[in-house]
Amino acid sequence: MEQVIKKIQKLADIMNQDEEQPVAKESSLKVGVDLGTSSIVLVVLDQDDEPLFGAFEYANAVRDGLVVNYRESVEVVRRLKERAEKCLQAPLTHAACAVPPGTIGNNKKVVAHVVESLEMEVTAIVDEPTAAASVLGIMDGAVVDVGGGTTGISVFKNGEVIYTADEPTGGSHMTLVLAGYYGISPEEAELKKRGKQQLRENFNIMKPTVEKMAEITRKHLEIMPSKQLYLVGGATTGKEFCTIFEDYLNLSVFHPPSPELVTPYGIAMNA
Repeated sequence: MEQVIKKIQKLADIMNQDEEQPVAKESSLKVGVDLGTSSIVLVVLDQDDEPLFGAFEYANAVRDGLVVNYRESVEVVRRLKERAEKCLQAPLTHAACAVPPGTIGNNKKVVAHVVESLEMEVTAIVDEPTAAASVLGIMDGAVVDVGGGTTGISVFKNGEVIYTADEPTGGSHMTLVLAGYYGISPEEAELKKRGKQQLRENFNIMKPTVEKMAEITRKHLEIMPSKQLYLVGGATTGKEFCTIFEDYLNLSVFHPPSPELVTPYGIAMNA
């Protein structure tokens, strides 16, 4: 796990750094596109899954795991792709993307269409907790991926997914609680979550929402028990989040550094 943590930290260190680092023409690049509720992330790895490039933009193109603004999604991914190609001096021709657990039908197709509209072939569409499990090397345990709009759960046994669930409670709901408490707009409230100090100062206000996420997790683990829990996702930043899950569930919880980057990293690994 120490090597995994180092790779995640390396990705965090290069995130949104546009220094040109040309790769060899014959390099096999692995690209992951993560269409999140509050941000869209693009990650490029080499053939050994070492991070080469990472960038994100805040966006409001996805809500509760569904693409609600196709045009904005395409425009953001186009900008991120152009930045990556300029930095690496190489074209991005293939990519993987992800959806919340259990997503079927048109939304899965829409996510793929966003990537394909930018002349990249979609090589895989994985569910978000499975992408995270790819990074963490999980064979047995439960992955909880708390994104902007939903809390997704996948339980693994012998490296295979044996149970998935997804419910609409995530970071955006924490934002709405803050907005109501302060009497401000959701956009202003979102800014109160983005700095570590601000997140710490406002965490108690959002605590009931985090406890609801823990209750969602508890309910599904009653159906499919697991002794080990892995907590990832952009909404889980801060040790306070992990502490609530540990106390509420009475389980050992692994919470990696930069938890918001674990799923994008895993998406790229699956490319």
